[in-house]
Amino acid sequence: MYNFKNDYSEGAHPNILNKLIETNLIQQLGYGEDEYSRQAKELLKEKIKNRDAVIYFLSGGTQTNLIVIASSLRAHEAVISAKTGHISANETGAIEATGHKVIAIETTDGKLKPSDLQLTLQEHALRPHVVKPRLVYISNSTEIGTIYSKSELVALSQFCKDNDLLLYLDGARLGHALTAENNDLTLSDIAQLTDMFYIGATKNGGLIGEAIVFNRPEVAADFDYVLKQRGALLAKGRLLAIQFLELFKDDLYFTLAKHANVMAMKISAAVKEKGYSFLTNSTTNQIFPILPNTVIEKLNEKYLFYVWKAIDKEQSAVRLITSWATDETMVDAFIKDLKNS
Repeated sequence: MYNFKNDYSEGAHPNILNKLIETNLIQQLGYGEDEYSRQAKELLKEKIKNRDAVIYFLSGGTQTNLIVIASSLRAHEAVISAKTGHISANETGAIEATGHKVIAIETTDGKLKPSDLQLTLQEHALRPHVVKPRLVYISNSTEIGTIYSKSELVALSQFCKDNDLLLYLDGARLGHALTAENNDLTLSDIAQLTDMFYIGATKNGGLIGEAIVFNRPEVAADFDYVLKQRGALLAKGRLLAIQFLELFKDDLYFTLAKHANVMAMKISAAVKEKGYSFLTNSTTNQIFPILPNTVIEKLNEKYLFYVWKAIDKEQSAVRLITSWATDETMVDAFIKDLKNS
């Protein structure tokens, strides 16, 4: 069985494992005070072209979302998200468990627009009887594989500035968004247009790890206290930092993400050639073809993937995810079986 269920079925890129072994017995300070953490933070500041950024390393995406959002909001404040956003759909109510409401917006493409935010502000104007929208959560790429264009992110950013809203970008699959064939954003654009974002390694070659980037120091005030209080200040911070050093020193991060995208687009082309349609217009490593249930049943004999949404009695949308390590020979085998189904 070959697994297209997620992009973290494999462990880590060999460069990371080799570096962890190479540095294993070199003594370092703990809690992110080690030399590798300092080097990795400086490297990332260089990549995003923001020397004033404040960076911390955390172990996972849900942990990062939970701690960043909870630490950014006062008790009466809420976060706005697309209904398909990870904090709304796939984090077991983690944000609500901290006492903050997630205001979920129905979207067609997983992306928020200024008009969505404007309507939400109007619906929550009855002060002090309703929660106060304060933070806008977006992801790039989104949970359904779509990406933000620069003009879309500029418009969101300006709206947030004009309305005293914080803009936070979930970058679990940021590498895949930035290497998509129709992308026009850069890491430095992200740093300029958001208040904070994170760079995900778990889904792109890392063993574990996300780098949260606060683009203005004042937004990160006392975050170290919160990190420790929430149990997320890793004693052996070097384990996270070394991964980011390896992924970004020669832009390996983008090479790996590009490979995943290319593999997904190869499958996408075969789906189109077969005459099937898609649930969303994705150019990243997550694609959502709509297939006859009989074809899905046949493919499931050799390949693992999620049935995402039933379209009618005869067909369903499935989610196929390719990874940094996806074997092209297996992609070719899948395409052959799809064509013969």
